[in-house]
Amino acid sequence: MEREQLLDLYRDMWLIRAFEQGLEAEFEQGNVPGMLHTGLGQEATQAALANNLKASDAFFPDHRCHGLNALAQQRHKGDGERIMAELFAKSTGVCGGKGGSLHSADPSVGNFGDNAVEGSYLVTVLGVALAAKMRGESRVACAVLGDGTVGRGEFHESLNMAAIWDLPVFYACVNNGYAIATPVGEGHASADIVDLARGYGFPCEQVDGNDIVASHDAVAKAIGHIRAGKGPYFLEFKTWRWQGIFAGEFRPEAEVKYWREDHDPILMTDELLIDRGVDADELAAIEQQQHALIAEWIAFAKESPPPDLVKATADVYAQWEVGGR
Repeated sequence: MEREQLLDLYRDMWLIRAFEQGLEAEFEQGNVPGMLHTGLGQEATQAALANNLKASDAFFPDHRCHGLNALAQQRHKGDGERIMAELFAKSTGVCGGKGGSLHSADPSVGNFGDNAVEGSYLVTVLGVALAAKMRGESRVACAVLGDGTVGRGEFHESLNMAAIWDLPVFYACVNNGYAIATPVGEGHASADIVDLARGYGFPCEQVDGNDIVASHDAVAKAIGHIRAGKGPYFLEFKTWRWQGIFAGEFRPEAEVKYWREDHDPILMTDELLIDRGVDADELAAIEQQQHALIAEWIAFAKESPPPDLVKATADVYAQWEVGGR
């Protein structure tokens, strides 16, 4: 990978981390309503996806994809701050403040939104993929799922139908080690989710989800396979989320040290870039720039007005009509 491309990915990872850290600080102050699930520690997986998906593609993010959503919005429309405003439930958000963390969506940048019913979008993604195939479009339908979602019936139903109909579905499985507080190896027959996917007969691979170069290249390979009309692809990112679902969640000390100190995706990329001659001061400047940008986005969200209550029922149903029989 060329040095400039790696620097771009590094900028994206810092945007994601700054976004999550800033959002978390505001959430703790009570400025962000609802629930919040951050993707801290998973920056490389989201940056790899964002750098390979086009606005014409469709992706269904999971509830830790704020960074992916923001990057898609910023890259294709230049208004990433609207994702922040959506999380603050403001009228300037991509869904007018009605979507929040789980329902931030803007199909014009490829973002089809998450669902509070985990796993349900594994069914929805099939419809988008089938439509693309019927129209002859070179379009990828990507479902970002976690290891916990694999335990639901929709997972197997989706992979089976995608295989039977040879659909252009990209399953991006972010295995961060825990489903709520259950270690992945205790919740599934294998701690490697790729083992469960291989039975459906299409390419299934696993990658170090904290290695940005490996992740980027693995995503590019998967999407290239799908765009060539060769059917679905399953890619498992092995990564680790820094935060638990709730305060006090236990993690073994050695595990925490490995993932937060020895295998931090940003620190790993730091080392790569320094080895390629990038000055440490330049890397520090990128970090500061991205934190400053996110501070602007947070200010924009705070200054934005709340949704108009008169429009509370607008956009709830398409062409909603109520009438007697």
